[in-house]
Amino acid sequence: MTYRSLSAKQLKAMFWWAKGSGYEHYDAVICDGAVRSGKTFALSLSFVLWASVTFDGALLGFCGKTITALRRNVIIPLLPCLKELGFDVKESVSNNRLMIRYGHHENTFFLFSGKDEGSASLIQGVTLSGVLFDEVALMPKSFVEQALARCSVSGSRFFFNCNPEYPSHWFYREWIQNRKRKNALYIHFRMRDNPSLSQKMLKRYESLYTGAFYRRFVEGEWVSVSGAVYPFMGDSSMFIPPPDRKIEEYCVSCDYGTVNPTSMGLWGRCDNTWYRLRESYYDARKVGKSRTDEEHYDSLEELLGELLPTAVIVDPSAASFIEVIERHGRYPVVRADNNVIDGIRKTSQALRDKEIVICDTCTDAIREFSLYRWDENKPMDTVIKRDDHAMDDIRYFVSYIKANEEPLHFAFIERT
Repeated sequence: MTYRSLSAKQLKAMFWWAKGSGYEHYDAVICDGAVRSGKTFALSLSFVLWASVTFDGALLGFCGKTITALRRNVIIPLLPCLKELGFDVKESVSNNRLMIRYGHHENTFFLFSGKDEGSASLIQGVTLSGVLFDEVALMPKSFVEQALARCSVSGSRFFFNCNPEYPSHWFYREWIQNRKRKNALYIHFRMRDNPSLSQKMLKRYESLYTGAFYRRFVEGEWVSVSGAVYPFMGDSSMFIPPPDRKIEEYCVSCDYGTVNPTSMGLWGRCDNTWYRLRESYYDARKVGKSRTDEEHYDSLEELLGELLPTAVIVDPSAASFIEVIERHGRYPVVRADNNVIDGIRKTSQALRDKEIVICDTCTDAIREFSLYRWDENKPMDTVIKRDDHAMDDIRYFVSYIKANEEPLHFAFIERT
């Protein structure tokens, strides 16, 4: 196990509540900024340390976009460190609960999911002494406000962390811009504030993003996006002939339309790279005739030939087409994850990392890459719903392969 020193900002986030820190009068802390900046680990450890010093027998809350993401991003990296520091931790996975004891103090930490507007009801009725929000900018305002309202115990405090979004986002406007009125300590992180990242890794992460996403995820700024969604795909060298090596695995991704185009992409894996080998693209408006679901299925069979894919990943709203594929019983169907913005981020990284490669045989996908743009007239991150059908099927595919990867990132403190 490798130990590295914490940065000044990480130490500030970790001990802001301690007597003599100069910041103990604040009711909340907000850590925002770049990805991989070390803010999540520092803040989550801070939350447990503060609770263990302040309370005994208290109820507290860890909140994430989903329970799965919360466990992956916060709980799993945190537990080994707590145990090494002398904490006794008992986890009840089925009840989404942690019992954390240090010395004579033991507190209960519940895990809550803030994925949508209905999540607010999940936290009603409990009285909390403090709450931590991991990626608060991805949570609905109603859930966050309900969780804050549950913190009615004297001395309760709030811990927020997030990566930047668009500047009109409710959390930026209500909490970061009004932090003095909220009595919240604000700590802004850049990627270079994490001493655990080597110069090689810093350069790698910095190379993944351009434009507004570079400013958000490397510099940690709240900025609007504009222009092309994938500007780097304007380089013709990004599109290459299909590989002449053996394909180890096949998949198909599909964005389904009746009046709008239906786009299907055939993917083949060589080593650790997925190639979009060829496509099927049917535009009913251009042809002047809509296809039935059975006719779309015929196109799927024609695209695959004798190949048997690991999965056919389909737009989750295409219930009738999914039913047809399942009824034929030849191909396994997976309903796609349709989180647009998260999917675009993952796709951008996968394209830059060469985890996926678009072959020059996919002419409609290449055409859409040149046309796919952000809607500059909307206050939040929104793509123009035009020329986006191959873009959607590619995004579905990337979200699928990323869902089957569960990389864990750990941060460590210096042994003294």
